[in-house]
Amino acid sequence: MIGAFAPLASFALFHMVTVFPLFWVALFTRDSITRFLLIEVAGGAVGVLAILLSGLLTDRIGRRSVLGYSAVAIAVFSGFAPQLLDAGAAGEVAFMFTGFVLLGLSFGQSSGAVTSNFPKGARYTGAALTSDLAWLFGAGFAPLAALLLAQRFGLVAAGGYLLSGAAATLAALGLNKELARRLD
Repeated sequence: MIGAFAPLASFALFHMVTVFPLFWVALFTRDSITRFLLIEVAGGAVGVLAILLSGLLTDRIGRRSVLGYSAVAIAVFSGFAPQLLDAGAAGEVAFMFTGFVLLGLSFGQSSGAVTSNFPKGARYTGAALTSDLAWLFGAGFAPLAALLLAQRFGLVAAGGYLLSGAAATLAALGLNKELARRLD
């Protein structure tokens, strides 16, 4: 379970910067989907650069630290992301670029953060199972849940969904650290 919740922030963020904003733009704005998709593609390119930076940071400060700092940054982002998405073209660009940078920093580290808890003979299976569970809990429902929350309570409520993923990641990393201490 710890492994399923450790990557939750980045997996939820993945759909919050890819699928959710497309639905939001299509259903609740008069913006052009084509224009928004171009912004999303440019954000994705920025995200690729952030993945490279993530590897460098991980070599310096460690995978768990990068994932933890990224989860904190995602939590902060969740507080103003909805306002950016609703702030016109400049806000949409800021939303996409910031979201993809955070995604790039956290995504590569997310699935491997707890794999060392598994014995070598079960490490691949454990990593695959925890990653799949995290996709199911964190990402599978993200676009629909965020859209329903935004429709019912306003766009700001979608940020609350993202915040819950960041909180779950931080809690899982804390529990994983405690588990590692007990196993030593």
